Amino acid sequence: MTPPDDESGAPLSRLSFARLTPDGGTAVAGRALADEVPVAIEFNGIGYAVLMATPADIDDLILGFALAERLAGPEDPPFDVDSHRTDRGIVARATLPQTRTAALLDRVRHRASESSCGICGIENLEQAIRPLPRVIAPAAAGRAAIFRALANLSDHQPLNAETGAAHAAAWVTADGTIRLVREDVGRHNAFDKLVGAMRRMDAGWDGGFALLSSRCSYELVEKAVLSQCPLLVTISAPTRLAVERAEAAGLPLIVLARSDALLARGLANGF
Repeated sequence: MTPPDDESGAPLSRLSFARLTPDGGTAVAGRALADEVPVAIEFNGIGYAVLMATPADIDDLILGFALAERLAGPEDPPFDVDSHRTDRGIVARATLPQTRTAALLDRVRHRASESSCGICGIENLEQAIRPLPRVIAPAAAGRAAIFRALANLSDHQPLNAETGAAHAAAWVTADGTIRLVREDVGRHNAFDKLVGAMRRMDAGWDGGFALLSSRCSYELVEKAVLSQCPLLVTISAPTRLAVERAEAAGLPLIVLARSDALLARGLANGF
């Protein structure tokens, strides 16, 4: 059964551990742990996926996930999500526009409803690596904005500050101001929550960028491209496939972004 949230309402629990030291000492130590529960997603009454996620901002998660799965598009209005807890996790139900029914049924045929990622259950390589649109919007942020956001990101990660176990996805303006952050134990979930929240706000990137506390995987590149994010910044390293997918879509990348240096790909020399 999912442990309740702590008294502050944050999606975490507090447990006691035995703290052992090299000199043979033993003491009781309390530790905050990020909650992680199954979230069963149903679209139009069809069981579509089960994600392991932090039980917060579920509506944003489901909308962002639908956008990443191409089951909804920027032209579709945000949909409502009916979610409720059970003793085994969370069930989240949403109704997609009627125009998306064919896409939903086609996608269901090519993935397992038990999948927790974008590739498990896919039947062929064409479904796994689908063509991406080109990123049209230009990035307006410079290196000073990125270093500013990096310096301030930890101030916007309350769950990670408590637990040390949550990823963050941030919407950052062109001048480096962090406008919105979503956290989750899963890096994909955190980004889906951010994109979903921005869609509900009818907010665009406006020359800003996404700052992620994780490595740069190809799935995160795809989520960025599909949300028309003009620049993706990640704190850890990319995979080769992530770089190739980003270059194919025209998405500039900043990776291994640290306080003293960062690596850039796909940006003008004057950046």
